[in-house]
Amino acid sequence: MIDLFPLVRPVLMRLPAETAHRLTLSAVEAGFAPRLARQADAILGTDFLGRRLASPLGLAAGFDKNARVFDRLYDLGFGFVEVGGVTPRAQIGNPRPRLFRLPEDRAIINRMGFNNDGAEIIAERVRGRRKAGRLLGVNLASNSDSADPADDFVQLIARFAPLADYLTIDISCPNTTNGKLFLRREPLQDLLGRIATWSATYDGPRPALMAKIGPDVSEHEAADIVDCLVSAGIDGMIVSNTTAERPPGLKSAAAAERGGLSGRPLFDMSTRLLEQIHRQAGDKLTLVGVGGIASGADAYAKIRAGATALQLYTGLVYEGPGLIARIHEELAALIRRDGFASLAEAKLPH
Repeated sequence: MIDLFPLVRPVLMRLPAETAHRLTLSAVEAGFAPRLARQADAILGTDFLGRRLASPLGLAAGFDKNARVFDRLYDLGFGFVEVGGVTPRAQIGNPRPRLFRLPEDRAIINRMGFNNDGAEIIAERVRGRRKAGRLLGVNLASNSDSADPADDFVQLIARFAPLADYLTIDISCPNTTNGKLFLRREPLQDLLGRIATWSATYDGPRPALMAKIGPDVSEHEAADIVDCLVSAGIDGMIVSNTTAERPPGLKSAAAAERGGLSGRPLFDMSTRLLEQIHRQAGDKLTLVGVGGIASGADAYAKIRAGATALQLYTGLVYEGPGLIARIHEELAALIRRDGFASLAEAKLPH
């Protein structure tokens, strides 16, 4: 199918960001998403969470919050897709407007607040639309008004364990009241202990467990989190979430809006954090690099910093689905340029 994004992009960019996103989901749901013209170069194959993927590139959580279209997104060329964030109960999120484009900076600010249809509805959609052989992740979060956020995560893990290949414990959202509660050692250890208790009695299919953190932590705090996750046997980390910081030099009018910043300005800080975590954890954690990827060179930098797989979202807003094939081509060329025989060889030694 022909990529129509260059034609529709000017129209989408004139609409409010959340309206454009809603229309994009409807278009994908109606079958207007293009298919990748050819498979990714074989050199990009990667072993990720016990599966062999043709592409290391995945779609980050946030695009398909409610699992409406995830089954159609693999045809764009993604090696895996993550839906959500999902909370136990449906919630409407923060008041609008809550999503802002920063076009001069190739960035987005969001303060969505985990708006979603709730675990029951989303689980039914995943159950009905999931296709065998396609790696699926579900991003999990606690309700913003929860009296026991740790219990929210345990509930969600129990519900989605039979339905997904991996589950992401999102402990770094800057847009909800308890979104960063588990960045502290004591609450995190309590959460991990409760998950371990649940796991000891669960005899069904076991998804991998990932934790997602943002860059707004000190080196000491990040090291503490990694130590807790490794000790608890968590499989990996997604690095990183959005940032509440505002790097100097932002040019767009919306730069002062409150919320999490994603896109190009996030690239350097998220990549530094990724490298730090890889040097500490080595092969004890499988790492997914996300934050500001908009080219093969960006993707390569994440791989060199220690990522086994990658995710993107904001880049698609500005470049459209054709970006996926371009990243594949550029990344493969860079791996070969430097004399590596595979993507795994290109990872930075720890």
